[in-house]
Amino acid sequence: MRLVIDIATQWMQLFDNAGVMVRRYRISTARNGAGEQNGSFRTPRGRHVIRARIGAGQPENTVFVRRRPTGEQWSPALAESHPGRDWILTRILWLSGCEPGFNRLGQVDTMRRYVYLHGSPDTVEMGVPGSIGCVRMRNRDIVELFDLVDAGTPVDVRE
Repeated sequence: MRLVIDIATQWMQLFDNAGVMVRRYRISTARNGAGEQNGSFRTPRGRHVIRARIGAGQPENTVFVRRRPTGEQWSPALAESHPGRDWILTRILWLSGCEPGFNRLGQVDTMRRYVYLHGSPDTVEMGVPGSIGCVRMRNRDIVELFDLVDAGTPVDVRE
């Protein structure tokens, strides 16, 4: 399996080992655009791998903070009581860069920037940039994708 994320079109495609596209997902990348620098709140480009899979077996809309479930379930009422919170829901696929000096190590390290593919509230619009660096997905999509990929799956992020 291999994932290709296209920042320009806001689509992510999953390819099997023969290169055949098996799934396509509408996503939302960073509102600040593409970039690798720590603190830029941009989506990093280049070759990555899924370093960790977090949240197996958790119910849809489980809220995560620092990659740990908080015990909360996202709801409109919870969102109203926490305005401005960056919701990381349901599952996390943690990315690690593969290109030293570009998206790995130093001030450009994707993993140390905590860049994930993760679920989002249903109220979050997909198909337009809106995150602070991560790749947002619909909860049902991240659950499906989580079950299709393993740690080590290549992820190519293109502008």
